[in-house]
Amino acid sequence: MKTTPQGFLQLLAALFALWLGARPALAMELPRAAPVPGGVALVALPPQATAEASFNGKPVLVVTREGRRTAVVGLPLGLRPGTHRLKLRSASGDMLTQTFQVEAKHYQEQHITIKDKRKVTPEKRDMKRIVREQRQIKQALAHWDPRMPDSLRFSLPVEGPVSSPFGLRRFFNEQARKPHSGLDLAAPQGTPVRAPAGGRISDTGDFFFNGNTVFIDHGQGLVTLYCHLSRIDVKPGQQVRPGEIIGLVGQTGRVTGPHLHWGVSLNDARVDPTLFLATPLTGDAK
Repeated sequence: MKTTPQGFLQLLAALFALWLGARPALAMELPRAAPVPGGVALVALPPQATAEASFNGKPVLVVTREGRRTAVVGLPLGLRPGTHRLKLRSASGDMLTQTFQVEAKHYQEQHITIKDKRKVTPEKRDMKRIVREQRQIKQALAHWDPRMPDSLRFSLPVEGPVSSPFGLRRFFNEQARKPHSGLDLAAPQGTPVRAPAGGRISDTGDFFFNGNTVFIDHGQGLVTLYCHLSRIDVKPGQQVRPGEIIGLVGQTGRVTGPHLHWGVSLNDARVDPTLFLATPLTGDAK
């Protein structure tokens, strides 16, 4: 029986599909483990547990690799060291717990002088705006999208030395403030800022402290933010690919010069972005 050109192409397509199905799925590479406040704990789950897990009342990202499940848990900077518990669910619906250990970590201090004193001690007229913006920011960072992230390893959103590492205990004009919850990368004004991984733009805004800001929701409670931009080039709801330009480096909000504040939130905990880098920082960028 003769095979028509169209039938031959259909046969090739079917054989190619079978070959794709026979290949082993590539395992998602996990972030580096750092079970400290502000870090990430990788917790192996028992065989009877499903992919449903939570920590401190927040759903947690669970990755299945070669039939084994691992919870990727963001640890808040204010978390106390010691024994902590994940809440799990078994296939039969029973509730389970899995313990893991969090170690202590000391972060250095940073003293910064801000010329605009309103950015250190806001006036009464600023507070209504700040409270409204804090609600918007918290909502973006706490969002849970059930889809799985494309990747848990990132590229740098902008090349440049680290001007402020994650976790610093900060003092503005000698007044104590919250620890530094992101990574500051120094770069010239107008330098393109690129998405370090694929995701959806969940929100943007011009905020009192953070300036022009973009939020990317990567799925399963993994959200990244980009602050102090001079320009925003994306809109909420837009899908972005790895390396796509989302804005330009600026010095909007509370800053001492042009730079990018890059933050990573995992299950609503601000964690060290360097743990997700495909290539660890070296030299000036430590």
